[in-house]
Amino acid sequence: MLLNELLCISKVPPGTKHIDMDLATLPPTTAMAILLYNRWAIRTIVQSSFPVKQPKPGPPQLSVMNQMQQEKELTENILKVLKEQASDSILVLEAALKLNKDLYVHTMRTLDLLAMEPGVVNGETESSTVGLKIKTEEMQCQVCYDLGAAYFQQGSTNPAVYENAREKFFRTKELIAEIGSLSLHCTIDEKRLAGYCQACGVLVPSSDSASQQLTPYSQVHICLRSGNYQEVTKIFAEDNLTFSLPVQFRQSVLRELFQKAQQGNEALDEICFKVCACNTVRDILEGRAIGVQFNQLFLRPNKEKIDFLLEVCSRSINLEKASDSLKGNMAAFLKNVCLGLEDLQYVFMISSHELFITLLKDEERKLLVDQMRKRSPRVNLCIKPVTSFYDIPASASVNIGQLEHQLILSVDPWRIRQILIELHGMTSERQFWTVSNKWEIPSVYSGVILGIKDNLTRDLVYILMAKGLHCSTVKDFTHAKQLFAACLELVTEFSPKLRQVMLNEMLLLDIHTHEAGTGQSGERPPSDLISRVRGYLEMRLPDIPLRQVIAEECVAFMLNWRENEYLTLQVPAFLLQSNPYVKLGQLLAATCKELPGPKESRRTAKDLWEVVVQICSVSSQHKRGNDGRISLIKQRESTLGIMYRSELLSFIKKLREPLVLTIILSLFVKLHNVREDIVNDITAEHISIWPSSIPNLQSVDFEAVAITVKELVRYSLSINPNNHSWLIIQADIYFATNQYSAALHYYLQAGAVCSDFFNKAVPPDVYTDQVIKRMIKCCSLLNCHTQVAILCQFLREIDYKTAFKSLQEQNSHDAMDSYYDYIWDVTILEYLTYLHHKRGETDKRQIAIKAIGQTELNASNPEEVLQLAAQRRKKKFLQAMAKLYF
Repeated sequence: MLLNELLCISKVPPGTKHIDMDLATLPPTTAMAILLYNRWAIRTIVQSSFPVKQPKPGPPQLSVMNQMQQEKELTENILKVLKEQASDSILVLEAALKLNKDLYVHTMRTLDLLAMEPGVVNGETESSTVGLKIKTEEMQCQVCYDLGAAYFQQGSTNPAVYENAREKFFRTKELIAEIGSLSLHCTIDEKRLAGYCQACGVLVPSSDSASQQLTPYSQVHICLRSGNYQEVTKIFAEDNLTFSLPVQFRQSVLRELFQKAQQGNEALDEICFKVCACNTVRDILEGRAIGVQFNQLFLRPNKEKIDFLLEVCSRSINLEKASDSLKGNMAAFLKNVCLGLEDLQYVFMISSHELFITLLKDEERKLLVDQMRKRSPRVNLCIKPVTSFYDIPASASVNIGQLEHQLILSVDPWRIRQILIELHGMTSERQFWTVSNKWEIPSVYSGVILGIKDNLTRDLVYILMAKGLHCSTVKDFTHAKQLFAACLELVTEFSPKLRQVMLNEMLLLDIHTHEAGTGQSGERPPSDLISRVRGYLEMRLPDIPLRQVIAEECVAFMLNWRENEYLTLQVPAFLLQSNPYVKLGQLLAATCKELPGPKESRRTAKDLWEVVVQICSVSSQHKRGNDGRISLIKQRESTLGIMYRSELLSFIKKLREPLVLTIILSLFVKLHNVREDIVNDITAEHISIWPSSIPNLQSVDFEAVAITVKELVRYSLSINPNNHSWLIIQADIYFATNQYSAALHYYLQAGAVCSDFFNKAVPPDVYTDQVIKRMIKCCSLLNCHTQVAILCQFLREIDYKTAFKSLQEQNSHDAMDSYYDYIWDVTILEYLTYLHHKRGETDKRQIAIKAIGQTELNASNPEEVLQLAAQRRKKKFLQAMAKLYF
């Protein structure tokens, strides 16, 4: 109210926006009144954003509560108005910074004169000689500060504005330096201003390298944002000399790193220890106790941790300038660390360090040695510091532990052999193949390998194979090959059975190597590899332990590289009986081979159908319950087929050949469609080659079939996301399960991939009438009725009935009349014109009339022109739909 009165007295026209007034042309007192009002508005908005501690309520009194509520509502209403005008207030204050003249503010004398002789004073105030003079620099200093606070408050939602805040605050500092801190009319909270400047320096680091060094805060913040955590430890270590960073800030950085480490970033574990070590050294230098966090992180010390701790201690104290108390604190800390260590090697690392020798006197070192002796009387500790920890002769248990650690880490077969020889020379009681629980070999091999009588040979074979299998799993094929080759060389000397096992594993490794390397670019495998795969499939060696996955991979390999001739004609008969994967591979290869032929010749397709139906069938058994009733129990995995359904699915997911995947997909889709209660069939390529019925429908687990179809489509699209027939299957699945938006997405994607994003016509075998009708139904159920009418034109015979019915719907969720440009059928456009006329919708009727009036839709045009017009509208409509649903 006070400021509004000041505006009125200062001749600010009521109802005029301050932003529309030119401050430079206004009388000085008028301009000053406008500035005061807008500065107050900005300060009020900023102040309202700060958290306020609510006073404790006293005994509830209705009259007081009503008064408080009224005051609260009044304040909120004022704030709402001010926030709406905030952008205008900021522009007014920005304009004020361009003024280069002094301003005047009313005093009691000028107000009294106004009350007595308003006419005279008005003229007098406009002459800029009345009132209290405010220098330009003082005005700009306060305005810059207020603008900086406003921009800083906006930065929480728009980080780019922090740059403006930084500029204003630093300008405020410059102006304070110019006018001096003793100015009568410019009072700025300089501590608060320093805080703002510091925060801006962190949030908006300057490109000027000198300004970045203003405070370590900004350096730490930049390092945390960029992930340069090693630099954080360096800054903290340097700060241990200056004590410039508050302890609370250092602890908050450590907490932030701990949270990130607990969220799964294991690489931060080491950084957490380093930062904690820096903070701990700072604490002991200032006489505080060691925190729990350091003790937890130092529970398992190692050479790297102790090296870093000693480095931080050395960098945190200047021995020439440090006080006796600082030196005493550091010495006590190092001594306590020694007493807390159990491994004497680590004790010697600390006691032989230059800092330790400098800080502790001879008597203190002797006392420490005596304490260590009492704790471990069998160890003869030397008082003289040892020059290097590596010179200390280690005990046998330490050596064994170190060698076992190297054994776990090494992937060099000759180094592994050397370590095992050393270990067996030190003890004959241990089984070193059990050192790591990560070393696993298939159970079919473990009996043969663990049956080796010589302990060293047994450990070596087991570890070489386990490490080789692990390297193969993580796709480190180079090391896997070296390990397998060494193992093969070793077992060839004494076990033909294990020799064949290693040859089989090396074959699988070579298959994986080719598939992950040159095979991905379509390069055929070398003939030698194909011959070895055939040799494995035809192998008839008795008592050789075989892994099922190798047979699986070999058959998948032959199918992926189209070795159909071998699988159909050259596979030995005994293999078809003994190996289910070979049987399945033969049927798939034969079906692919016969596919172009007449339907009568597709005998193998029927055989493949029967095999898959049997795999997907469930065996039923009767069980009498406690109440005497007989219930039917279905087994989820059939034992009637040549393999389990899960095994079939695992095998299919090793295939990449498009034709084979298409055949399997079409088979499962047909099997899915056979069930009696199916409402919406799924379409697929080559679906006609399969039988159309099953004698015993109840035996098939259709729920499992539906799950398998979904998994197979998902896998196939991961192999080739641009196969239009697979995309149509995925769309049909979503359509059948009432997920219409997702179905439209995949129908549109299928059209897009085979038409260069609809720049060419979509082939009619992709957008069949059935697909278009399903798209129409999707749009209808999504209440996009104008899209329905447009899609009705895509059918071979335009469905006017559906189109007209959809256009009659008034509750449409699509763009309605903006789609009229995509309609090329004049009959539908004429119906739209009639419909809008009937409803009195003049604007929409005009849009429809304009669409009819396009010359390219004239019925007298040649057929080619009409077709071109239709094609152009199809393209634009489908592209618009794609942008909507992709």
